[in-house]
Amino acid sequence: MMSTDFEHGGNVFAVARSLGIAPEELCDFSASINPLGMAPGVREAVMGSFNRLLHYPDSEAAVLRSALAALHGVTDQNICVANGSTELIYLAPRLVEGKRGLVIAPPFGEYAKALELAGWSVDYHELRPADGFDLDLERLREQMGDGYDLLFLGNPGNPTGRLVSRAEVQALIDACLSAGTFLVLDEAFMDFCEEGSAKELVCRNDRAVIFRSLTKFYALPGLRLGCAIGSPRVINRLQALRGPWSVNGVAQVAGLASLADGEYRERTLAAVTKERESLLDGLGRIAGLKPYPSAANYLLVEIAQGPDAGELCRKLLSERILLRNCASFAGLDNRFFRVAVRSREENVRLLATLAAALAT
Repeated sequence: MMSTDFEHGGNVFAVARSLGIAPEELCDFSASINPLGMAPGVREAVMGSFNRLLHYPDSEAAVLRSALAALHGVTDQNICVANGSTELIYLAPRLVEGKRGLVIAPPFGEYAKALELAGWSVDYHELRPADGFDLDLERLREQMGDGYDLLFLGNPGNPTGRLVSRAEVQALIDACLSAGTFLVLDEAFMDFCEEGSAKELVCRNDRAVIFRSLTKFYALPGLRLGCAIGSPRVINRLQALRGPWSVNGVAQVAGLASLADGEYRERTLAAVTKERESLLDGLGRIAGLKPYPSAANYLLVEIAQGPDAGELCRKLLSERILLRNCASFAGLDNRFFRVAVRSREENVRLLATLAAALAT
């Protein structure tokens, strides 16, 4: 029997190959991508941009950089465009001097990988399911007293969906300054709850940076596009660390077309908010499941009674539905899985399939 314990969500090609089917036959709840798909103007913009392949891309991504600055209410000097937020995660250990990293868990797995690849040691500060994965600042401050050079925090948390408030982030920034710790805030899913962003707090601080993704909200995971937001000093350092031409010309065009469509952004927020609440309610009605509230476009679900996540994922995969087993996330085990918020029709199918799988 094939393994369903893939390290990341969205591995539709690998899963489809293992099953001997086309990727289009899978209903992918493992990757948290905008259920509306790309903004309407992106396809046409990309199709008209192929002459750009004859030239090197703008290494500074100047036009996209300016558009991002306008969107976030900052200056061009506060923005660094990158090949997805993952490129920035792997640059983070080179931003500061040090060798000890602390990661708020459960986390995106690339934080620890980036630190370890750079020769750093990694410790975890585990948030507790019993507390709803709330951040206990006093408990975190106590651990930070052991001395850490860099701290990774996903906000909203991935896979928990828990949003750390701006007041809590400010307190965390203060704690990091006192401890001599550089703060990396991964806001990859903050577009779904923009009011929670700490960008203005970080932009006036040389000991913190925000990483953002354009591929989640704007449904562009195949192009790889992201940015950093920070003080000019931090951004200049990131620009110097980045390799040349890391953001291709087609991705820059797609990003600009995405940002230009304000109506698409409003439709996305309305649709995701409505479907997330409906999905949360539906999951909560299935005996044996405990879904956690989320500020993003995914929900973490605990299996309180029934098969473990690996078995449940295999059962649903037999119905061509792909879930994200969360056993590989530090701080979680095989009693947790994550589901993306998709269309109403797909969400209803998921709920029915889950209920049937747990009933048997």
